[in-house]
Amino acid sequence: MKQLAVNYIESFKGLSKEVWWLAFITLINRAGTMVIPFLSLYLTKSLGFSLENVGSIMTAFGIGSLAGNWLGGKLTDIFGYYKVMFASLLLTGVSFIALQELNTFWPICIGIFILMIIADTFRPAAFVALSAYSKPENKTRSVTLIRLAINLGFSAGPALGGLIIATLGYDKLFWVDGSTCILAGMLLVAVLNPKKAKVLNNIYNKSPISAYKDFYYLTFIAAMVLLAFAFVQYFSTIPIYYSEAYKLNESQIGIILACNGFAIFALEMPLIKYLENKKNYKSTYVIIGLLLIMLSFLVLNIINWTGILVIGMLLMTFGEMIAFPFSNAIAMERAKRGKQGEYMALYSMSFSIAHIFGHNSGMHSIAAFGYEKTWYAIVFICLLGILLLTHLLKKTSKNNANF
Repeated sequence: MKQLAVNYIESFKGLSKEVWWLAFITLINRAGTMVIPFLSLYLTKSLGFSLENVGSIMTAFGIGSLAGNWLGGKLTDIFGYYKVMFASLLLTGVSFIALQELNTFWPICIGIFILMIIADTFRPAAFVALSAYSKPENKTRSVTLIRLAINLGFSAGPALGGLIIATLGYDKLFWVDGSTCILAGMLLVAVLNPKKAKVLNNIYNKSPISAYKDFYYLTFIAAMVLLAFAFVQYFSTIPIYYSEAYKLNESQIGIILACNGFAIFALEMPLIKYLENKKNYKSTYVIIGLLLIMLSFLVLNIINWTGILVIGMLLMTFGEMIAFPFSNAIAMERAKRGKQGEYMALYSMSFSIAHIFGHNSGMHSIAAFGYEKTWYAIVFICLLGILLLTHLLKKTSKNNANF
């Protein structure tokens, strides 16, 4: 037990002070992100929208996210990551508070679209900041620390969010979300002054390659879209599945979602350090992670038992823990070839594309074919992603193309 504790502590050593501050800012911001996991339930139970309407609203969510990530990459290359991160946090807070005033279909679609444009300009800027504040050999663990902060906040958020819904109602979630975004922006100004922060890996490329002309990278992004397509179901169709198929209430759903964050908090950093020491290709680990995510959906169809929901969540969690840090590290390493904002925006946009098509397709598939066939369709999508990454690994391992 003592050795396990020592190994856990060792896995955090060597990361810069700025990366720790970025993680803390992310933790504060994410701890208040209670609206998103419950958005589909809020739209159906509180506002009375159909599954098809919810799918359309989540498509607006994805389109806004896509536009925000693209815009964030452009603005980061022009103005720098610091200004973009601050403006995004501050304006996102105001937008979340305003969103609760919308209660009909088209205003909600437009409001969600604008909110996500503002919120997701933060992501490419944060990735570039993380790359700048990390030593090259620490990038995967730096990504893991940020994910640790995200998931620690996410583990508390849904559990607290379910409690707030049960006692005070959905509207209070919007106030919490908005307030924590603004607080995170204030902390950013206080602790990450760009004139004082120590940049460890400031990359300048005189002849940058466009991310949109990098064929290997585009193939990698296509696989990320498929991975994200499956993953986003845990933010829309899966909570509804818990509610309809197993009759769980919001508090119970929040506890299952919280298992994801607590498992990541306890295990991800030492797991990543262990896997890094194996010196395998990063894409190999992304393939393993995607395989586990695929199994998380498959088991839902094989076993009809409430406990399988927790097992499925844990399979998805381990898949996420393995796939996301290494895929993110691949993107940051590849970004050295061109404009960093553009490369990291394209990586973030892969998840936005999944938001556009994943939620809507999932909702419509459930309405038309039911949960069982929908989960089998997700399994097939994961399998396509695995095959695509396997093909990419074979191609790039011959020429050392950083995959």
